[in-house]
Parts: sequence; structure tokens; C-alpha cells
Amino acid sequence: MKLVTIDTGRGGVPGALLASGEILDLHRAAAPETPETWIPATLRELIAGGPGGIAIVRGLVARVEAAEAETRSALCASGVLRDAATTRLRAPIPGPRIVIGGGLNYRSHLREMAGTPEPARPTGFLKAISSITGPDTVIRLPPQAPAMVDWEGELACVIGRACHDVTPREALGCIAGYTVVNDISARDWVDDVFTATQPWEARLTWELNIMGKQFAGFTAMGPAITTADDIGDPNNLTLETRLNGDVVQHVHTSDVIFGFAESVAFFSRWYSFLPGDLVTTGTPAGVGAGRKPPRYMKLGDVRGGGGERHRDPAQHSHCMIGVERRSAVATGRIRSNCQFVKPTRFELDAER
Repeated sequence: MKLVTIDTGRGGVPGALLASGEILDLHRAAAPETPETWIPATLRELIAGGPGGIAIVRGLVARVEAAEAETRSALCASGVLRDAATTRLRAPIPGPRIVIGGGLNYRSHLREMAGTPEPARPTGFLKAISSITGPDTVIRLPPQAPAMVDWEGELACVIGRACHDVTPREALGCIAGYTVVNDISARDWVDDVFTATQPWEARLTWELNIMGKQFAGFTAMGPAITTADDIGDPNNLTLETRLNGDVVQHVHTSDVIFGFAESVAFFSRWYSFLPGDLVTTGTPAGVGAGRKPPRYMKLGDVRGGGGERHRDPAQHSHCMIGVERRSAVATGRIRSNCQFVKPTRFELDAER
């Protein structure tokens, strides 16, 4: 099942992406005097309801999908059932408490970045909540660092149950679902990390590199969360990112050094996770900074953002992520078409 947050202008309400490609407003679709009236006002609260809450939503979705044409037409007329092409979505979890961006976790990415050695433990960093954006948004290129903006297509898990200091086995049971994150990164400070001659010099320049991931809009998320039971093994997917139609990242997720179970368990030694928090895998090979010569996004480029779909084309959802620099010369926009294909293919598919 695929869950979204519908943008209402003043906030967001939980929805579901149906097999038809339509989006269902879950709160408004709930039948009176049934367990469906439990459905809360936010997707974060819905996820916190655990398997029982997910089961209620799954039953509601099944009821609507099985409805007669006349009933569905009435739902469309009332705005309960919406056309995905004209429905604006927010990030699936617009304001999580914690977003941990995994790092140094794909073997292929370590090789392309000057042969970086494999870490002995998971590594990561916090992403600013103010950097989160969803589909169909425009991201302004930061005027202080507009020239080396890079893409990082990543798979992320969404925590569904409070956990702290858990084992890897326990951690896997705390994951409610998976979504897509673009860890957009200004690379202006990467070279300084590799040319540093003293440990503290490398440490300080690395901190600047992490700061280059915190600009507004630099955590592009969604559009949907696919529930864990529909994914199965997250290490049995193919991740692909395209830029202007070119495949720039293509890797099987088994290339990770540490899977979600290990990463969530490790970070939970310090962080107390709650439903709606996110942890990403980090990025695979193919980033612009790892190319010779380097390749970065520029005005007018089309790139992958984040999104999901099953094999049925009707379940395809679009995510547009814009990059805009305000100047007297030019204004550019990135349009991305993002896909997830079950069971073994995951795409961030951008097309102009």
C-alpha cells in the first residue's frame, strides 16, 4: 500500500495512492460508525497506529477500489477521490523529528570517491528539517553555492514504532515502510576533505561538506511511502537515477555495507526514534562529484527526485523538483518522474 500526504494549503492530510492512479483522502473517505473513523489527521499519527492502523486503512482502500462506478463518481465529485495528476502532495512526512542521512554505505560509491575505505560501523549525519521538501516544489539554488549542486538518489526507511537501543532484528520490526529521498548536496567543500593534510583540517572541512546538504529544499522526499509488507527485502531492489534522460546511478541495493536493520539498530544506541522518523541508506555510485570530469546540475536540468510505483503503469506517480536561481539572466526548473518497481527494481526516473 502506498501512503501520501495531500497538500491542503494549510497543512496536509493522509491519503492513499490507489491501483487506478487516483488519490484517496483517507480522513474524508472513512465510513461513519466504523473503525475507519479512527483515521487521524496526519500520516505520522496513522503510522504510529501500528499494524492495526495500517489494517484499517488497507480495508478502507479495498472498499473504495471495489466500489461500483456510481459510488466512485460520487467520491470524485465530492473531492474524496482525486486525480493524481492535479493533486498537490507534500513530503510524505512533512515534519519528522529526526532524519539521519546515511553515508559511506555503498561499496560502489566508496570506490568512485577516491577509493574511500569501508567504514567499520554505520556512519551518518542529521539533515535539517527545514531542508525537507516534497514533490512539485521549486528549489532555489543557494546563491552562496550555486555551481556544484549534486544529486544523491537514496532509499529511506520510515520508523513505525518507538525504539531505542534495539537489536538489528528488533530494528527491522520497527520499520513501517520505505520512501525515496534526494540528498541534494552542494559539493563546494568536498575537494578540501581529500586534500587535507591534518586530521583536524579534514574534520573541519568535512563539517562544511555536511553543511552543504542543509540548504532549503535539499532533502527532497516522496511522493509516497510504500508499506514494508509490500516491499519485502529492501536489499533486493535496484536503485536508478536519471539526469536529462541519462542513467547516472544504477545499482542493486545489496551493494550496501550496512542494511536498514544494522543502521537503525546502530543509531538507536543514541537516538530515541519515534514513528515518522527517517533513516536513509546513503547514495550509491554515480554522483556528479565522483565523475571525471565532475558533472553538476545546472539551470534547466531534469533530474530524479523521489517516488514509487508498481509494475502497473496506472500506479505511476510523478514528482517534480525544481531548481531555480533568481537572476536577470535565466531561471531554470528541474522536472523529474520518479518510479519504484516491485519487487526488484527501484527507479528515480527523470525525464524532460
